[in-house]
Amino acid sequence: MSHYGVIAGIHKESLAEELGLEIGDRILSVNGQELMDIIDLSFAFAEEEIELLIEKANGEQELIEFDKEYDEELGVEFESAVFDNIRRCGNKCWFCFVDQIAPNMRDSLSIKDDDYRMSFLYGNFVTLTNIREMDLKRIKQLHLSPLFISVHTTNGQLRARMLNNKRAANIIEQLEYLVKNDIQIHTQIVLCPGINDGEILDQTIHDLINMGENVLSLAIVPVGLTKYRESCYSLTGFSMEQAGKIIEQVEKWQLIARKKFGKNFVYLGDEFYFLANQDIPDADYYDDFPQLENGIGLTRDFIEEWNACQDKDCNAYEEPIYLDIVCGKSAEKILSILLRELEIKNLFIRVIPIENKFFGENITVTGLLTGQDIIQQLKFLSGKRDGIIIPGVSLRKGENIFLDDYHISDIEKELGAKVQIAHDAVDLNRLLKMWNNVKEENETEDMNYTWQGNCAYTKNN
Repeated sequence: MSHYGVIAGIHKESLAEELGLEIGDRILSVNGQELMDIIDLSFAFAEEEIELLIEKANGEQELIEFDKEYDEELGVEFESAVFDNIRRCGNKCWFCFVDQIAPNMRDSLSIKDDDYRMSFLYGNFVTLTNIREMDLKRIKQLHLSPLFISVHTTNGQLRARMLNNKRAANIIEQLEYLVKNDIQIHTQIVLCPGINDGEILDQTIHDLINMGENVLSLAIVPVGLTKYRESCYSLTGFSMEQAGKIIEQVEKWQLIARKKFGKNFVYLGDEFYFLANQDIPDADYYDDFPQLENGIGLTRDFIEEWNACQDKDCNAYEEPIYLDIVCGKSAEKILSILLRELEIKNLFIRVIPIENKFFGENITVTGLLTGQDIIQQLKFLSGKRDGIIIPGVSLRKGENIFLDDYHISDIEKELGAKVQIAHDAVDLNRLLKMWNNVKEENETEDMNYTWQGNCAYTKNN
């Protein structure tokens, strides 16, 4: 079966433009080597003499021969980072969030990937249950490091049951192979009350800490439960008391890890502190924020960014401005405290915590807000409203669309107010201080995949 990468974009004044490549062209091989993904392309394109076989939109093939500098980039973006289809997840995890989405939603939201290449390239967490011996050899040979692995528990029998896949029992052997071959890994646990907590959690942390320094970090997040669990394994969320005990349990392991590695190693998701009604730890707790993209320390990072912005001068508004800031219920307290200290003449701010009726009241994180919940709950609020600020984390990557397919423009139309997106604390600070000078329209970025030389990869989103 032939594999090919479909060009989705070409950089200006790039080698690809000079060669006459076009959007829609298919790259079939480089120097006779077929390509499975942009990783293969990176290594194949490291040569200085290149034979590039492409297929045009009309089906005609063309062999392009050229010389290039060793580190010269092709300058293209691809429709997908892998050319032989992303590997799908073959598990049926008890806690899988995809299995808990609302019915009749777009098919793409039900796609579960479990591809080690996407883990290496973009930090996606994988379970390794579909990994083959040839994949492990390729990871070793190309040194695809670090990888991001969903461990959940090192108890093989329990893991096999939790993932509904007998291959899941091999996790210790797989991790040891990676570590032995100098592959660094970040790990995570989705913690479920009464299943992989307690002594099981202690054993998992113990096992990972003692695998050595190539295991870089461990993130622990509480299981997320929506109201669409009719056909799912019976699970419950954490109570305030249970969350507090988890924090105490993990703190003991952090003391051990700090003596051993000079860092906490194991980090808790922000939700545990919200559930336990405890303060978010200081920045030192998170060391260098190794799992920020996984949401670990996101609140503290936001606070640090916000505080760093506040030494900048801002002008008062000549006329009153009334802005609504949308957030999840768990973020309301912290956001309100930060905004209370912001004093700008004629700026009136209202923080609106949105109850998640779409997924269920147990879901309090900002990242799972939906457009219809925002519209319904803001529509009936009295008072003036000149604009609405939406957290970027609530939108699908690269798009101004919520998980329920509502667009930013739907909110503007329904509520009759300008909507802007704040992706982080810097954005929020800028919008509050310069509301009258921000762009009228939010720009959507393309979700294309870029190959860069010297084994560096980016995803445009």
